Formats: sequence, C-alpha cells, structure tokens
Amino acid sequence: MRVILIILDGLGIGELPDACIYGDEGSNTLGNLARTVARLSLPHLEAFGLGNLGDFQGIKPRSSPGAVIGRLAEASPGKDTTTGHWELMGLPLDSPFPTYPQGFPPEVIEPFQKAIGRKVLGNFPASGTDIIARLGKEHLRTGCPIVYTSADSVFQVATHEEVIPLQELYQICFKARELLTGNHAVARVIARPFRGRPGSFYRTGNRRDFSLVPPKETLLDRLSTVGIPVIGIGKIGDLFAGQGISLSIPAKSNKEVTDGVLDQMSLLDRGLIFANLVDFDTLYGHRNDPQGFAAALEEFDRRLPEIKGLMRPEDVLFITSDHGCDPTTPSTDHSREYVPLLVYGARVEPGRDLGIRKSFADVGQTMGEIFGVGPLQAGISFWDVIKKGNHP
Repeated sequence: MRVILIILDGLGIGELPDACIYGDEGSNTLGNLARTVARLSLPHLEAFGLGNLGDFQGIKPRSSPGAVIGRLAEASPGKDTTTGHWELMGLPLDSPFPTYPQGFPPEVIEPFQKAIGRKVLGNFPASGTDIIARLGKEHLRTGCPIVYTSADSVFQVATHEEVIPLQELYQICFKARELLTGNHAVARVIARPFRGRPGSFYRTGNRRDFSLVPPKETLLDRLSTVGIPVIGIGKIGDLFAGQGISLSIPAKSNKEVTDGVLDQMSLLDRGLIFANLVDFDTLYGHRNDPQGFAAALEEFDRRLPEIKGLMRPEDVLFITSDHGCDPTTPSTDHSREYVPLLVYGARVEPGRDLGIRKSFADVGQTMGEIFGVGPLQAGISFWDVIKKGNHP
C-alpha cells in the first residue's frame, strides 16, 4: 500500500483559540485570501470539500464532499515549520523552540564568528528579501555573512554566491548548527544564498535547511525500521535531518515538488510519499503577496487530477498544512491557525467529517495504523472512522 502526504505549506483556515498569544488575531490565510483575490478558483479542492471547512468566498461547500474532511488544531506551542511537521509525524513538543526578537546574544554570535573566521552583518529579525536589499552592498564590500532571524526559531545566513561559494555557505551553516544547542537549539539553520547587484538582489533556489534531529521516534523512524520506504520530496529530508528518510528528492518549487510526487507514484510500489509545497509560504505568505498565493493554489488545484489519476485502489492521499501564513495581514510571519485536512482514496468513505482534531499527531497515528506500524506515542487514529466498510 502507499500513502501520499502533501503539505500545502502555510495554508491556514482560521485563527486558533490561542492566536492572541502569538499576535495573530484575525489571521485566516485561506479566508482572507479568498476575500482579497477576486474569483479564486479551486474546483478540484472544492469538490473534495475544502469549502465545507470555513467561509471562503468563491469556494462553495458541497453536500457530498468527495473526500474526508476535517480541521487540525496544533497541540504544540509555536507556529513554525519544524514543529508542524514533527507533530504531524507523531512528535508534538512540550515547549517551543527558542526565538530571538532582539537578535542573537553575544554568547551565540561571538563563538559563531570565531568558528567561521568572519564578522557578521545584521543580526536582527527581518524579511529575507528586505535584509539583502539593505545589507547586500556591504556584504559585497566586506565578505561578511548576513545573519538574521524571524518570529520563527531560525538562524538564517545570507551570502552572495559570487562572494561566498555555496559549499562554503553550507559549511558555515553546518558550524552554526553544531554551536546552536542546549538553550539555543533553534529549530533550523537556513542557508539563504542570493545573486544580483545592488538594487536588484534576488534569492536563488539553492537554499538548504539544517534542522535539529527529532529527539524522539516519529512515524518515519517506525516505517524505515520495518523496511517501508519513506520518500521525502522538497524540504522534508531537511526538516527531519534525514532521520527516517529512505530517499530525499530535492525540489526548488511547487512545480518540481508536484513533478516529484508524480514520478514517485509511477515508480514506488509501497511506502510513504511525503512532500512539501513550499512556494505558498516562502514566496507569497512571507512576502504578503495574496495574488501570488492564489495563483499558486490554483496551479496546484489544476494538477490535482494528475495525482488522482495515478492513484491505485489501495492508495490513500492526505492533503494538509503545517501552520498559517496569512499574506493579507501586516505581519510577514507565520500565523497560529487551524489547518485543513482532506483524505481521499478508494479505501475511505468520502464525505466523513472529522470535525476539529485536537492534534496534528492524529495524522501520523492514522497513517501508522494504515501501514500496520502503530501505535505511536501521540495522536488518536481516525482510520476506523473513515475506512470504507466500517460503517453501515
């Protein structure tokens, strides 16, 4: 059997009850997007039942959704990518990763500068495109890496590919990853290479994430231990530091990720195909670009029939997200939101409404039951609720 799990990175569907703690009151990535962009058209996701999960202008609810539908609440504190993915795979966190709204303290920056033999520029929270526009010229002059963070638990290093070659940038980030432990164990160190000249700098597709290793077992570990392949497409391998991943397929865009999913569906006889479509978050959510976000959603919707067309009778498709990233709010950061859950395949009863699930971990627990490798440490399986033939 095969399970296909597709993460529409940053697609939230409404603020969680504790959104006020994170400054995210009013966030509703899909709802605000649909209201802002005229005639958002998602016919295939609408047929699955996406419109049944909230009030989304132009996305109509269906009396008979073609998929199982539900809303997922995040049990872990925080709203970052790593936390969301780990919880989906059965590993919720008790405490959030550290963040640095004032920049990194001397006990972080000074050992880092010593380790790489260079001073750094920046060291404050910023948008990645804004900070290279602001400090890129000075970086070209000095060769000093640009260090910055965000509301998420990230240590980001931006360098021009003609000043610091990619492999050297990756080595710099690897050294940061080695240093950032204990109280300063950020979720991800991210290499952010860019090119261009002053006034026209642009980030390239050679980003690389250096994540913490998950501290406990995830569904991916359980699957790989018993010889069930786990194929990570896009940044999945990075988010789990390679742990539990049988094959990691790099992809730099939603198109490449979707192509990778289709390729693996044509090749793989059994296992988990786990993919993250990053453009929604990186290119549009963080840049407050609702038009681009909408266009990317419509492009994925157009390709959904290709995925359905390659599904076998035993396959189960899960479509969900890891957090919100509302492009219509003043913030450029992630937002604390419910995320959609759509489950499709010949083995499930379409139209079942799972309501609100209390943890993303319910997804991993359900997949573990499908594969026969459960139970995991966290989450409640809903396989008995949606499995075809389990109801009159």
